[in-house]
Amino acid sequence: MTALLEVENLRKHFVARRSAWGRPLALVKAVDGVDLALEAGKTLALVGESGCGKSTLGRLILRLIEADSGRIRFEGRDIRALDERGLRAFRRNAQLVFQDPYASLNPRMSVGQTIGEPLTLHDVVPASGRARRVAELLRLVGLDPRLASRYPHEFSGGQRQRISIARALAVEPKLILCDEPVSALDVSIRAQILNLLRALQRRLGIAYIVISHDLAVVRHIADEVAVMNLGRIVESAPKQALFTAPRHPYSRALLSAIPLPRPRARRSRIILEGEVPSALDPPAGCRFHTRCPYAIAHCRIEEPVLARDAGGHAAACHRIAELPAAEALVQDNDRSPSLDRLVAAFSRARGTMP
Repeated sequence: MTALLEVENLRKHFVARRSAWGRPLALVKAVDGVDLALEAGKTLALVGESGCGKSTLGRLILRLIEADSGRIRFEGRDIRALDERGLRAFRRNAQLVFQDPYASLNPRMSVGQTIGEPLTLHDVVPASGRARRVAELLRLVGLDPRLASRYPHEFSGGQRQRISIARALAVEPKLILCDEPVSALDVSIRAQILNLLRALQRRLGIAYIVISHDLAVVRHIADEVAVMNLGRIVESAPKQALFTAPRHPYSRALLSAIPLPRPRARRSRIILEGEVPSALDPPAGCRFHTRCPYAIAHCRIEEPVLARDAGGHAAACHRIAELPAAEALVQDNDRSPSLDRLVAAFSRARGTMP
């Protein structure tokens, strides 16, 4: 199947310090040679520690910031080569749901104005039909259309995030980037919003890129998972493969930190020693070698290639064949993170669409 989105060798370096004459003296290598692909109607999750480049990568894909080099193809077209008119058309097909539902809505605009603004900007429906379309979108995300005249401060956090999703859906996009879409919400509301996103994907065929540090959220919603470290993807695999048999030592350490919902359950926690290297001066060779318990001399010299096998599982590690088998982090429903149980409970109580 042809990919909806393809990213090749994408790079973005920010100038951290300049000389008195303006010459760059220090660069933050936020995204440093990333490749990924996403099929229509699927969900790709980007995970990693804070500062690894997840959000920067998302904004590069949407051209909210400009890349230094690399290619971003959307439906076969290089969006970095688009003119203003072409970029406007692309923006209709690719939307963003922000992390903070309290800051992402204009407090001076009513809900109806907020959702109706992209309809006007992209001329999606005639003026006479916009109020009806706003009402349809509110119903689609589980809100009463009679609330369209209210303002953001009159809604809870979960309701505001539903409004943000309705605004993103207004222009009928093919791709939605969700940057930590539930991290500002409590656990029960997270379950409802995740259910909503999944139901919309089944109904409308939307593709998602979900940026998250919450591996329980990732396990519930993703089809493919890409693990980032210091601006590069170190492992990429279908969700089940990554959670049951992670290959890269960094992925294993991240997944070992998932709490188990049973008080007496025990898992071998992998504690990484040392400090996280700075993106201002990433280490030579494998960027994880300063904290990797399996690092050898070769890891300090040569950077590993992200090699993919026939099953679509890719990892950038020189010692994959030599590493001991990883502990299976998802063996049965009894080991699933508590969020999955809440999501299942809300699905049974409220039906498919929250």
